[in-house]
Amino acid sequence: MTEENFPDHTRTTRTHAGESIEDTRNWPGIILAAVGIVAIALTLTAAGYGFAGWAVIGGIVGVVCLVGGVFLVWAEHRRVQKNEDHREFDDHGH
Repeated sequence: MTEENFPDHTRTTRTHAGESIEDTRNWPGIILAAVGIVAIALTLTAAGYGFAGWAVIGGIVGVVCLVGGVFLVWAEHRRVQKNEDHREFDDHGH
């Protein structure tokens, strides 16, 4: 890669490392996705022990939380990208 092409903005997906964690508006989405993963794990446990009713309830709650959390993180990332207008690129590396 030649120096005039550094950094490759066309293939870079994040403007800076740690964007999802340092932006506190992402935390509800991250927590909701984590709750969804835990709920799905509990659903599998309930299904393994034969509690079909709890497995159905846990599955619904798990999927809703996981999809909602991923959507919130995605929406916040899109908002940050729209507001930054690629001003956060550091062309000098780390």
